[in-house]
Amino acid sequence: MMSKARRILAAIGVLVMSLALVACSSGNSGEDTANTQQSSTSTASSDTASLVQGLDAPWSIAFLNNTALISERDSGKILEFAGSGEAREVGNIADASASGEGGLLGIAIHEGYLYAYMTTDQDNRILRYQLNGQDSSLSLGQSETIFSGIPSASYHDGGRIAFGPDGMLYATTGDAGNRNNAQDLESLAGKILRLSPDGSIPQDNPFPNSPVYSYGHRNPQGLAWDDKGTLYSSEFGQDTWDELNVITAGGNYGWPTVEGIGQREGFVDPVQQWHPSDASPSGMTIVNGTIYIANLRGESLRSVSVNDLSNSTNMFQGEYGRLRDVVQSPGGMLWILTNNTDGRGDPGQHDDQIIRVNI
Repeated sequence: MMSKARRILAAIGVLVMSLALVACSSGNSGEDTANTQQSSTSTASSDTASLVQGLDAPWSIAFLNNTALISERDSGKILEFAGSGEAREVGNIADASASGEGGLLGIAIHEGYLYAYMTTDQDNRILRYQLNGQDSSLSLGQSETIFSGIPSASYHDGGRIAFGPDGMLYATTGDAGNRNNAQDLESLAGKILRLSPDGSIPQDNPFPNSPVYSYGHRNPQGLAWDDKGTLYSSEFGQDTWDELNVITAGGNYGWPTVEGIGQREGFVDPVQQWHPSDASPSGMTIVNGTIYIANLRGESLRSVSVNDLSNSTNMFQGEYGRLRDVVQSPGGMLWILTNNTDGRGDPGQHDDQIIRVNI
């Protein structure tokens, strides 16, 4: 990690370069770049701190008041961290079957319940648990399966869940290795699903009696809403383009017919795309009009302004390795979850860990 003095010098260098670029661009041709990648790399000057260390393939963070709950993909553990000391085990999701990219994946908290997306030997499903106790002494109540039958595989399991401003539960599902699933409205794979908190199907979903909210997805793993209620999702491409999408009810996002910006009638194009080696976007959050996206292969935190969706900036490039999730804490800071112990990274001495960023 850079010292404070080096960060200040780096920031001055970026400012000088930016001024030079502005001076050189006075003859801009005005070419439309709204649907192309315009990215840059910067070293963040924000204050950072490592809060939790020694995690095992962590996947998701969710907050109950001031306590962070963390899921570990392979161990099936739910951990809690209240701001001091080490993370404590709250419970173990015994039926989670860790294989490849599957296992205990996304978690969310709503009205005293912990919701968990998990892979079993038969499928992917969503469970909920009553949360008992207080901060630093939480425990899980009896499990309840609220939704099941999502196709599973050793890869492309989706797994992100989040409650929207409408109070509904949204879940991303991957194509489970069968790309044709994504275009099949009878399949739950390759979709973003919208459910009531009890797992039932809302009557105002775009397709009658269906949990499908959008389709044509390969392996989306990020969900976040801006202040206007617009839903965004990050998605893994195959060999060509990863995507940032604005999600609309009933939208078809193209996979496998289109990967990235295809300008094909009937498909919704991403607002930004990146090569998988530079991105592999997973969890995301939106804070004060800025989208923050955790990148795995890209080993960076990407920021995108909701007012200019064609540009992005990478932060912490290579400093912490693979990044799986990013959330906003109740105190307004970013908490970033590294993912170097998942079998694809190069673990450091303290991995995996949670990095706090003061923005």
